[in-house]
Amino acid sequence: MATLKITQVKSRIGASTQQCKNLDALGLRKINQTVEHSDSVIIKGMIERVRHLVKVEEVK
Repeated sequence: MATLKITQVKSRIGASTQQCKNLDALGLRKINQTVEHSDSVIIKGMIERVRHLVKVEEVK
């Protein structure tokens, strides 16, 4: 199973409450912070909500 490397590239200031909660659930607190999660439907759904704030790379 692949792993996703997720990096927050934009500030959460101005984002909706739900988008901030998604960033928190992903484990992202600061700009340029990176986390790794397994590739699942739930994680992809959270990324889709905040796609304008994060950068996603696939790691094998």
